[in-house]
Amino acid sequence: MTCTATQTHCAQVKFLMAYARGKSLNGASVKEPLANGELDDQQTDPARWRLLDERGRQTWHYLQSDDELKAWPQSIADRYFLGLSTGLPPLPKPETPLDSARNAAAYFSKLQLPPGNWACEYGGPMFLLPGLVITWYVTKTQIPEHISIEIRRYIFARQHPVDGGWGLHIEGASSVFGTAMNYVLLRLLGASEEDKRLVKARGVLHKLGGAVNAPHWAKFWLTVLGCMEPETVNPVPPELWLLPDWVPIAPWRWWIHMRHVFLPMSYISSTGFTFPLTTLTRQIREEIYTQPYSSINFASHRNSISPADNYHPKSTILNIINQFLVNVWNPYLRIDFIRRRAEDWAWELIQREDENTDFANLGPVNATMNFLACYIHDGPDSYSVERHRQRMHDFLWVKNEGMLMNGTNGVQTWDTAFLIQAVVGAGLAQDPKWRPMLVKALEFLDDQQIRQDCREQDVCYRQRRKGAWAFSTREQGYTVSDCTSEALKSIILLQRLPNFPQLVSDERIKDAIDTLLTMQNDSGGFASYETIRGSQYMEYLNAAEVFGRIMIEYDYPECTTAVVTALALFSRSHDPSYRKAEIDQTITQAVAWILKDQRRDGSWYGSWGICFSYAGMFALESLASVGRNYSNDDRVALGCKFFLDRQMSDGGWGESYKSCTDGVYSQHESSQVVQTCWVIIALLEAQYPEREPIEKAVRMVMGRQREDGSWEQEAIEGVFNKSCMISYPNYKFIFPIKALGMFAKRFGNPKVQ
Repeated sequence: MTCTATQTHCAQVKFLMAYARGKSLNGASVKEPLANGELDDQQTDPARWRLLDERGRQTWHYLQSDDELKAWPQSIADRYFLGLSTGLPPLPKPETPLDSARNAAAYFSKLQLPPGNWACEYGGPMFLLPGLVITWYVTKTQIPEHISIEIRRYIFARQHPVDGGWGLHIEGASSVFGTAMNYVLLRLLGASEEDKRLVKARGVLHKLGGAVNAPHWAKFWLTVLGCMEPETVNPVPPELWLLPDWVPIAPWRWWIHMRHVFLPMSYISSTGFTFPLTTLTRQIREEIYTQPYSSINFASHRNSISPADNYHPKSTILNIINQFLVNVWNPYLRIDFIRRRAEDWAWELIQREDENTDFANLGPVNATMNFLACYIHDGPDSYSVERHRQRMHDFLWVKNEGMLMNGTNGVQTWDTAFLIQAVVGAGLAQDPKWRPMLVKALEFLDDQQIRQDCREQDVCYRQRRKGAWAFSTREQGYTVSDCTSEALKSIILLQRLPNFPQLVSDERIKDAIDTLLTMQNDSGGFASYETIRGSQYMEYLNAAEVFGRIMIEYDYPECTTAVVTALALFSRSHDPSYRKAEIDQTITQAVAWILKDQRRDGSWYGSWGICFSYAGMFALESLASVGRNYSNDDRVALGCKFFLDRQMSDGGWGESYKSCTDGVYSQHESSQVVQTCWVIIALLEAQYPEREPIEKAVRMVMGRQREDGSWEQEAIEGVFNKSCMISYPNYKFIFPIKALGMFAKRFGNPKVQ
């Protein structure tokens, strides 16, 4: 190939071409998974990994030769993500909060990627990689050895240090879901059943009753692999997609992630696909159960589940429906005409999801299932299968522990928008030092706005998206209420400052406003991707078992606050006359919902971060945006009291993920920098008058800052569906910058000893 770009770019392009061909760079075919053998602690050379960011699409690549290493140097961001020395020098010891914020911004600015965004791992869930590896295996996708090694290394690194199992997420207790799925993953990638770590894991799995006690999603994947009989899996008939829209349980009413997981799951199950047995899968079948495979009555285990996995037990009505489907519908009423029509319509919807996202898909669970559905329908050599193979790399992330699978294809828009707000909130935006960083971030948000709606969006049940921003990238393409709001706020905040380019036009800003105004629920609150379409009674049909609040959309204080503050900023600072009456009414109704959602103790339950600390920050920010503060509003004062009553002896706050699962505030064993900053921001937004408790918290945050301006990674920060935790490692930069800067603006940036 002729190359007219830089040497580094040429190296990157060459790698993309190699990955597309399914070859390693030196031309050799990538290796099949090993069948056996003790693997011990194999590791690739971390100096050979590179992160490529193409307009927000992030993929990791492993360089083979010294010439390639010279052509594509490792960046500071690469080294940081891999846990290598960044080479960044110590910074002057901060004496004031603003000094500390500047040091943090100095470090974080070095991690900005060329398109203007920030990247990070978005890990935590331990059920994502197994679905990918099983899909690779049954679609006969060659797995490069460097990827196989690093996935194994990560799974072993996240094995429970005491009992040897795996949980739903990296901080969770061992479960059948986590242990069975990751055990199978390791065996498929070549780990020996005699490896002492797998022997220990097998003991945990057997103690929990074996794989027959796995939840629904695990049983589905084991059936696909041929390691469980299909009659073990409760049915997910594609005929559900033929229900008229007026039916209260029609799938278009489900929460978007549930909808897009059960869509390909229903199609795959209906086709009866199961991978032909191999020597390896025959062995696995004899390892993951407590008795010989041939002796198991699999049909009797449709509803078997370990207590460790049964977060949301199946309801009586769901069990009755399943009994009807198994004993009446499938054997007697499900004629071929209905089955074919249901499969055809499910397949049409799968195709539309792939088309609307260029095969990036909503998330990694439905992405792997869509991949398999395309393999079944289109064949192994089809474009759809090859494109899915390529897109799987969008979810993979390399760190010091190995390779994990992110919960989406990244957090690009979300973290970039929050960084802009943190720097503006800290009063640093007009400092020329930070202008190049902020302009690049603005350019990224400009590029990532979604400019058009989906083709026939009503047919595929999509929310309006013109003018919106997704959580990650424009290609992923799903409107999210708070992502749109936070991106919009960031753009308005920067573009109203002198000497910043006006990249996002007035028309495009109004497109975002128009989309947000379509997303308010009848309650006054806002959900995440869509308006609420179904009743909470739908949770009686929750078949996932390991998650809560998963069947429909819900109002969230985080999303509602984001929209309130975006609309308020737009009306106050951009165009006070545009749709003024509608915006005023929307804000009034949303604030009323936020007040209604407050608990008697003054708290708000958070659904996307841990937990009361996170939601309380947002709620008090929204109330502040309409003039409610500690001195003039008893509800705000009560919210402040909730936090102050839980301040720890070192001045910080620390909340365990158990708050999310149990629904009551659960103190972490130690204070956490990120959560402490959330509370600092909450108290400052509320205009809490006493300086001492806030300064004590600021002192704790500054005291943990390292010489280079960064902080250590502490406990996990995020959550979804009540039970599964997820990582937001950039929060340890973003929220300290904002909290410390806000404190400095409020109290005159005093020296803090």
